[in-house]
Amino acid sequence: MNAAELIRKAKAEGRTALTEAESKEVLKGYGVPVVPESSAATPEAAVAAAEKTGFPVVLKGLGARLTHKTERGLVRLPLRTAEEVHRAATEVATAAGTDLEGFLIQPMVAGRREFVAGLLCDAQFGPVIMFGLGGIFTEALDDVVFRIAPIDENQAGQMIDELRARKLLGPFRGEAPAARAPLVGALVGLSRLGTELPDITEVDINPLLVGPDGGVTAVDALIVIGERPVQKRTIPPVDPVAIGKLFYPRSLAFIGASGTLGKWGYRLFCNVVAGGFKGPIYLVNPKGEEIAGRPSFKTVAEIPGPVDLAVVTIPAAKVRELIPQFQKKRIKNMLLITAGFAETGADGRLREEELIRTAREAGVLILGPNTMGICNPHDRFFCCGSNVRPQAGSTTIVSQSGNLGVQLLDFAEQEGIGIRAFGGSGNEAMITIEDYMEAFEVDELTRTVVLYLESVKNGRRFFESARRVGKQKPVVMLKGGRTQAGNRAAASHTGALASNIRIFDAATRQAGIVVVEQPMELLDLSAAFSSLPLPRGHRVAVMTLGGGWGVVASDLCVENGLTIPELSPELIAQIDKILPPYWSRANPIDLVGEVGTEIPMQVIEALMKWEGCDAVIHLGILGLKVFLRQMIASIEIVDPAQDRSLMAAIPEAIEAFEKLYLKRTGELMEQYGKPVFGVNLLPDVNARTVTEIAGSPYKGVSFLTPERAVKSLARMYAYGQWRDCEK
Repeated sequence: MNAAELIRKAKAEGRTALTEAESKEVLKGYGVPVVPESSAATPEAAVAAAEKTGFPVVLKGLGARLTHKTERGLVRLPLRTAEEVHRAATEVATAAGTDLEGFLIQPMVAGRREFVAGLLCDAQFGPVIMFGLGGIFTEALDDVVFRIAPIDENQAGQMIDELRARKLLGPFRGEAPAARAPLVGALVGLSRLGTELPDITEVDINPLLVGPDGGVTAVDALIVIGERPVQKRTIPPVDPVAIGKLFYPRSLAFIGASGTLGKWGYRLFCNVVAGGFKGPIYLVNPKGEEIAGRPSFKTVAEIPGPVDLAVVTIPAAKVRELIPQFQKKRIKNMLLITAGFAETGADGRLREEELIRTAREAGVLILGPNTMGICNPHDRFFCCGSNVRPQAGSTTIVSQSGNLGVQLLDFAEQEGIGIRAFGGSGNEAMITIEDYMEAFEVDELTRTVVLYLESVKNGRRFFESARRVGKQKPVVMLKGGRTQAGNRAAASHTGALASNIRIFDAATRQAGIVVVEQPMELLDLSAAFSSLPLPRGHRVAVMTLGGGWGVVASDLCVENGLTIPELSPELIAQIDKILPPYWSRANPIDLVGEVGTEIPMQVIEALMKWEGCDAVIHLGILGLKVFLRQMIASIEIVDPAQDRSLMAAIPEAIEAFEKLYLKRTGELMEQYGKPVFGVNLLPDVNARTVTEIAGSPYKGVSFLTPERAVKSLARMYAYGQWRDCEK
């Protein structure tokens, strides 16, 4: 009987699970190495089956309702005689009661290394594959890895390598390493099963036993059948071209415009005008009063010209009334700032659903509601709740938190990070994060995507679109709401070990998304990705103005998966000609206080030429101006006779050196394709993370701390590795 027939039979009998024997029959057909076994209806038949199998054996109670046999005392081993088998079968029959349908007899398979593999079905992402440390401590040790199906052999191998207990799969206390091919085959087989058999909701293989010879055997299995969970609501996708038009309006109307300081209808209008928007702007206010020297119109119908985008700030209860007016005026796009919709509870959710239904019927596209606004520096369009105007660039930010989003914009402006566009996505009633992802995919000006997310509307669509985008440009994400809301109730270990955040984490890693833990890391990585070439490997050369800083940076590199290679004899000989004879002759290279204008330039050029490294971090070369200004201030107090013109010339010379140094690093990055990360000696109020380099496709990037530089480099390397694997 094939898998589909077994499932049909079980469903016809009203069952929610296959028996262990049926489960293994299905799994065997999908390449899972299952233990050979036979079934018996009576204790006497069990004895006969055991004698045929050969002692010692394992006896188990068999039945569709016997999903946790060990806990019920329905597994007996090792049984070495016919008498032991008969006695065990009698005791198991008593313990199982009416749930018993028979007995399973298996050979006693030796093995001290137990793993678990399984399948579950998530409402957002669909079939999910799990692999982890198994046995009776599965939940207690919680060492598991997940992947969204389908997976191939390469991804299955990655799952195995990510396990914390992966050393158990190698040579272990005189036992052979686990045979990798059967493990990979089992995970790929589960993936195929999950995509081909939609009636299966969960699979649990525990334990997946590794024997002394390295052989892999599934000795217990459970397949749960039924209806897979489905998403509660699916929002129709939005054309990326339509989203793009929202960020390039030719004319604007502010519905709810106000002359009152502090009101949204005043603040947004002022920000747009002050930001340099060139198109016509129409103000709509029921009183028809003059606002900031401009006329206003009492209704939408009175607006004399066409409107590309309406910015709405009127109360939530009145927004739906605008739709017929928009339809008559042929206004196709609404930026709905107003709150008071689904974020407020059941009544607000109903109000939002009615608004969206009406808007969709009228052909009106709504961004929001409950959004802080949008901006596009490339078109001088700044329609945000905060008066922030970052320079035009290649980083696109979409945030499900408006406040966090405009804070990121403010930081970007301060640090010189160019912005392609910003969108506060709000409640995502019509335009969802999945729509934005597909817009990023086709937008040529976006080189780096930065996301703050708390949830997704369609997990599978988000996963697939993020994976496509990631193959072209990095996606950097901070996830809010990471606390576990509770494990799903499930009959299997696989289901019990899963949680919403775990599945989401697995999906993001698999899609190549670069996940960060803090908001500032979003901007650190956007600075790095948008300004520097990707490292081709993990070898880092460190050049430092102080030995301690070099030690710290080296430790950070190793802790973040990077390496500090030894310098080659040829490179040492070359640097011997540059530095004093007492230099360390090791990586990190301590410049032993030799700053000047030539030495750092010569050393970094030697490092960039060196084939033994893939990236360079320099510490303390930039930021000397602050140190010197402080020193000069002290000298002027202590020794007024010193030449003031000489004192004034020193900071100017250092500034000129830094410009020349950054220009040279840009040329070297272009020539050798290696990223250069800087760490400032001291913080400077005028310094920025990103510095433009005239004539170079790259930019200078310098952080205030070594850990920010190292973390950014490590994540760039990890992203590059993922992208190479996806080619």
